Amino acid sequence: MSRSTAGDPRRFFPRCSRLLAALIAITAGCEKRETAVRSGNREQVLHRGIGSEVSDLDPQLASTIAEGDVASALFEGLVGEDPVDLHPVPGVAQSWEISPDQLTYTFHLRENARWSDGAPVTATDFAASWKRMLTPSLGAGNADMLYLIQGAEAFHKGTSKEFSKVGITIVDPRTLRVMLEHPAPQFLSLLSLPTWLPVPLQAITAAGAAAERGNRWTRAEHLVGNGPFMLKSWQANRRIVVEKSPTYWDAAQVRLNAINFYPIESLDAEERAFRSGQLHVTYVLPLGKVEAYRRDAPQFLRIDPYLNTYFLRLNVRRPPFGDERVRQALAQAVDRTGLVEKILHGGQKAATTVTPPGLPGYTPPPGLKTDFDAARRLLAEAGYPGGKGLPALELLYNTSENHRTLAEAIQEMWRRELGIEVRLQNQEFKVVLDERRAGHYQVLLSDWVGDYLDAATFLDLWRSDSGNNHTGWSSADYDARLFAAARASDPADRNAQFQEAESLMLAAAPVIPLYYNTHVFLLQSSVKGWHPTLLDHHPYKHVWLEE
Repeated sequence: MSRSTAGDPRRFFPRCSRLLAALIAITAGCEKRETAVRSGNREQVLHRGIGSEVSDLDPQLASTIAEGDVASALFEGLVGEDPVDLHPVPGVAQSWEISPDQLTYTFHLRENARWSDGAPVTATDFAASWKRMLTPSLGAGNADMLYLIQGAEAFHKGTSKEFSKVGITIVDPRTLRVMLEHPAPQFLSLLSLPTWLPVPLQAITAAGAAAERGNRWTRAEHLVGNGPFMLKSWQANRRIVVEKSPTYWDAAQVRLNAINFYPIESLDAEERAFRSGQLHVTYVLPLGKVEAYRRDAPQFLRIDPYLNTYFLRLNVRRPPFGDERVRQALAQAVDRTGLVEKILHGGQKAATTVTPPGLPGYTPPPGLKTDFDAARRLLAEAGYPGGKGLPALELLYNTSENHRTLAEAIQEMWRRELGIEVRLQNQEFKVVLDERRAGHYQVLLSDWVGDYLDAATFLDLWRSDSGNNHTGWSSADYDARLFAAARASDPADRNAQFQEAESLMLAAAPVIPLYYNTHVFLLQSSVKGWHPTLLDHHPYKHVWLEE
């Protein structure tokens, strides 16, 4: 572990506990001065921390949790999510039929579905939006999610120039038919994700080119949405404010009048904002304060299950990571049990696979476990006995107190066990995303939150053509197994194909699993309808506040 006192929560807890108890007492004594939380409770205005600043409010370009959280307030897909267990419920589509072969979905749109400018939401809007998503010039990182649709992959990759060959048919203004490449039980659940949301092409083209990045249609003066809220203001690095939309088809169900989203990258600053009554809910909680809240203020502490895995990406295009033995050595020199027991303290579990346990119909393979002796042998076989001759490695992470603590712990493990020098680099989240896309890193601290409850949401990341791979690693065998799994009619065969694919990827070690995460955050008791969900989705139309 790191020798830094600031990075060692065991040394921090007693002092933090006393300080937290005192500050909570002070805050309680100042209740007469109205805080944002108290006024928000009265006025139905939710104040929420979202961790990082968003790069864009265009749902088709969303690549972060924060961007998805805001997009879900401004836009609505064909299908929505139940607030308790997230099962698919009617959204813009009031009903649908599925063909017996599970390949054709016919959606019937609501007559009263409206954009925030009052225009009707039609089947044409969805077809045009998905065409934009698949247009290569947009550079949408998640466009491959639409490959489920017949002909979508060919159109996106340019082997077919005719969108008419994509399996999307506008039957009439309120009827949309979608034909899939193969049966996909998760399809309805996917339709609530940002990738599948409709965008207002008329408003987009009025502000610039429809399928090019940099279009300013998402600014407050231009943005048109179809969700329960509409954009009022966006102050970069300060606050995004959305207000209840009067044109939303189910406005009577929406009890919040507004939501204020705060991109507070400093976890300590976010915790102070919560403690002083400025936030109803935080994005996360600093690692060093989990035990203090558990002891002194458990009424605010939430530790929810979460479909989230933390891992390290290794850039195989950068030396020395072209050598599989080096990657395997680093993977086996991580003390995952030490991470979860001595640092995290939030119910996390050590991970040897990317897919978390408990996904329906899938049992992950064993993966590479911690073995310091094997790691040292592999590094020696690669020509770096005791780390000699190996240049210092660079580990990049986005600015966060929690991520710094994790990076310092990994730095110390590799120094102690392998004799490797690791230099830590931290950048703002937006910069890290740019560096990740460009491949300008050696080791990158990363995580992935599942989009739906299936192993494919984690395994599709590492396909050769995935817009979220970013490691430079590719394998035709891996791709073939995922292709076969997607088309397997027998669940046992599907599970076996997934297992073989993940085993192959883990042995190659372009990524190093660290731990299966939980969501550790703070929540005011006045927030109602905020249910624990595995994907940490909370449909805002079902959230309200009580004084």
